[in-house]
Amino acid sequence: MCQKEVMEQSAGIMYRKSCASSAACLIASAGYQSFCSPGKLNSVCISCCNTPLCNGPRPKKRSSSALTLRPGLPTTILLLKLALLLAHC
Repeated sequence: MCQKEVMEQSAGIMYRKSCASSAACLIASAGYQSFCSPGKLNSVCISCCNTPLCNGPRPKKRSSSALTLRPGLPTTILLLKLALLLAHC
C-alpha cells in the first residue's frame, strides 16, 4: 500500500510518503487517528491507499509575502557576509 503522513509543525508542514504492508499502514493510521487535526499545530495524519500513485503529489504551499529560504540560501548568505568582512580587513 501507499502511506502518506502529514505533520503540521511550527516550522511548517512536513510530508512523508512511503510504501507499507496493508496491515502496517492501517495500524499506523488507526494509531494516529487521535492526533489528526488538520490545520492545527502538532497534528499528525496518516492515510493509506492501494492504487498507483494514490498518495499523489503534495499540495502546493500557500504563497507568502515573507522570504522563503531555500536549502542553499543560508550558506550563500554566510559566504557573502564572510566575503564582505574579509574585504574590510
